[in-house]
Amino acid sequence: MEYSIQELSHLSGVTTRTLRWYDQIGLLKPSRVAESGYRYYGKAEVDRLQDILYYRALGVELARIKECLDDPSFDRLAALRNHLAALEAEQERLGKLIRSVKETIGAEERKEFMSDEQKFEAFKERTVAHNEEVYGAETRAKYGDKEVDEANAAVMNLTQEQYRAWTGLGQEIQERLEAAVQADLSPESEEGKEICTLHRRWLTITGNRYDPARHRGIAELYVMDERFTAYYDKRIPGCVRFLRDAVVHWAK
Repeated sequence: MEYSIQELSHLSGVTTRTLRWYDQIGLLKPSRVAESGYRYYGKAEVDRLQDILYYRALGVELARIKECLDDPSFDRLAALRNHLAALEAEQERLGKLIRSVKETIGAEERKEFMSDEQKFEAFKERTVAHNEEVYGAETRAKYGDKEVDEANAAVMNLTQEQYRAWTGLGQEIQERLEAAVQADLSPESEEGKEICTLHRRWLTITGNRYDPARHRGIAELYVMDERFTAYYDKRIPGCVRFLRDAVVHWAK
């Protein structure tokens, strides 16, 4: 069966403008283009669009999707199984978060006491949920499901004291970065060294493995990814680069 671009748009829910963009960047080419200029898509293109939509639902960037689908070793069945596993994990994560929010709402409505332990578990669940939503797809693609799952489990296993130390340390790092940038200090200064040390401690509180090369790689990622940059530079521009340069110089 063959579909016009309008028919494929109706079938998939993807706008014709997006389908034309996918064609332009080589992500989804039509099976043929008529003399009139109309695009037509066959079964292979429909399957590829389905794969694209699965990857997009997991937050994977278009360039990465194209790289995966164009790889001669791409195994569609294996990819679908991975998608299913990721979606089931997301479903479980959302289920836990929904239960936590419902419990909090119920306690507030009934004016019931919610223990610090219950609140603490909700805080940790929200932290993991946020990280998965914003960075999950890319970190899983880069480091693998096992390492990301272990990192999430490490956060969930933190004691209340450890969690407070972890969040407090993150706040201290942010404040010292902003002060250092405002004071026009060098990342190679003693303050830069101390911030690097604090950041290493922050990374390892949750049980993450540490080595200097990995630390430098994470700091480079902060600069490359605009979301990390937006987080560290939210009040004072230049903080993320100061942190990266300090880590590159001192993490040895």
